Amino acid sequence: MDNRSNISEFVLLGFPGIGEKFHTPVSIALFLVYLTSLFSNGVVIALISCYRHLHQPMYVLILNLAISDLLFDTITLPKIVAKYWFNDGSISFAGCIFQLFSAHFLGSFDCYILLLMAIDRYVAICKPLRYPSLINNRRTILICCFFWFFTSIIALTIALLDSGVELCGQNIRSCFCTNTGVLSLACADVASLKRTIFCIAMFVLLLPLFFILFSYGVIIRVIITQTHSTSRRRAFYTCATQLCVICLYFIPRIFVYVANQVKLILNEDVNVLILCLYNFVPHMANPVIYCLRTKEIRRTLKNIIKRWILMKNARIPAVNVITTSSQF
Repeated sequence: MDNRSNISEFVLLGFPGIGEKFHTPVSIALFLVYLTSLFSNGVVIALISCYRHLHQPMYVLILNLAISDLLFDTITLPKIVAKYWFNDGSISFAGCIFQLFSAHFLGSFDCYILLLMAIDRYVAICKPLRYPSLINNRRTILICCFFWFFTSIIALTIALLDSGVELCGQNIRSCFCTNTGVLSLACADVASLKRTIFCIAMFVLLLPLFFILFSYGVIIRVIITQTHSTSRRRAFYTCATQLCVICLYFIPRIFVYVANQVKLILNEDVNVLILCLYNFVPHMANPVIYCLRTKEIRRTLKNIIKRWILMKNARIPAVNVITTSSQF
């Protein structure tokens, strides 16, 4: 930590290559992304937390995913929006390291929650009779708690390694503090440190991705052999949408890490755009793909809306009676 004593704060540049006339559209887009994520994930968290019939293993996993996504966006997006709206792009050294820790912590946690969700679907479709004995709320909560702890240790390791590097600059060419952004400011050669973090990242990304793809491969095979055409079409559509989100989450991440390792030069704005796509787009899509399209959630939302309409209609006659009596 002593090596960085000359650096007290950083400056987030966002998209460093775009002109000033694009600052407002970019900031509005990021703000709308945050509002969408806040609303959709907030609805998911509220529904699953408040309704006991949704306290099932699958929804416990979706709840953890929504909490992780909401925390990630809340920690990263408001600061870059403030940079474009109020020209406040500075962030303290501690704040930057905290953002870096949170990005790796919550990003890694998402990987393993997506893995657990794929396993849940695999058991439900391929081993339906054994599902109640293999997967229950208690076991699911314990595994989620383990992954919260496990991924926090991984992220803490990366944050401590980065915080000990001697830095010779302050400009972070990204929307939030990342490992790549911080290490690009290093005074000395940090190739060995980059290789270490690359190996950690590949372990975090490739291991869950392998099991996710294997699970979906088996699920698709079961769907082909055991379901009717109508059910097969619907199941294929569900699997395809989920796989699209999973690929959007994993593949660009792996590409960016490999590109940095082999020193492939990418345009700075393209690099930041890829970063935003694989971080923020899945956070908006996850509530719809994994939660709001399920029958139980749709039924719960319909009941809430019907109850609200009935309560609203019940108040109207009372208001009319009061209005009529006041005329006499």
